[in-house]
Amino acid sequence: MRGLPVVSIVVLLLAVAGGLTATPTDPPEILVSRQLLKKEGLKVGEVVSLSTQPSGAGAREFRIAGSYEPTPDPARLGDAWLEARLHLPDLLELGRDAADPLSTESVSAVGVRLKDPRDAAAFARDLSARLPGLVIRPSVPTDADADPFVVLDRFHLAIAVVTVIASSMFLLALMVMLVDERRDTMAILRLIGVRRRRILAQVLVEGMLIAAAGAVFGVALAALLETGFNRFFQWRYDTALVFVHVTPAIAGRSVLLAVPLGVLASLLSSASLLRREAVALTRR
Repeated sequence: MRGLPVVSIVVLLLAVAGGLTATPTDPPEILVSRQLLKKEGLKVGEVVSLSTQPSGAGAREFRIAGSYEPTPDPARLGDAWLEARLHLPDLLELGRDAADPLSTESVSAVGVRLKDPRDAAAFARDLSARLPGLVIRPSVPTDADADPFVVLDRFHLAIAVVTVIASSMFLLALMVMLVDERRDTMAILRLIGVRRRRILAQVLVEGMLIAAAGAVFGVALAALLETGFNRFFQWRYDTALVFVHVTPAIAGRSVLLAVPLGVLASLLSSASLLRREAVALTRR
């Protein structure tokens, strides 16, 4: 025992403790996904049989120790998460091939996680040179143009740009109609001696207040509907994936984008009236 490392001693102690508490007749424990537990009507503590063969040959019994929620993956949206998690020795024993004595002593794939993902290409070249015939494939696309999530993000960006431009034009049209209805008010202000600069400042303040109020209302509405959208789609696809999440960064970006656009729309809509003389504003 003196020559064993600390980790080995801990493993041996755990193995001895497990041997003292468990009986040879008790089936090994497994975890099943929440979706599998719900679909098959299983219960914690129930004994089930698992097999690697479609016919069910060579099945072994396992006891359900609990359930777990699979890690949400957008790439598997809509897939049924009918999975189970086994201890490694039990998994090797379940997949043992009687015709191949080395079936439980060999692996067909090894996953390696690099500290810096940018070193993946150099790591693949170096490992291929050391082990000829080894097939190395990245688990995530190295080319950004081939990543479906990057393409989806660019598509969302394009939709956002078109939406902002269209909404800005609609806002400008509304502001033009609003200012045109206040033609008489501006004419009276000009006739009593109010300067154009002061009227312009008033218009800019009004536009800023309206834009800020609209931006705050939009952010509040999005935050209010966020829970409803997430619950509906989580129920629809039976997943814990979060579909809508309004972060402070997104809210701040929306306000910083909406307020200048509102002020600019107010300025453009009022420019034509402010350039006219007071007498001209009173004519119809």
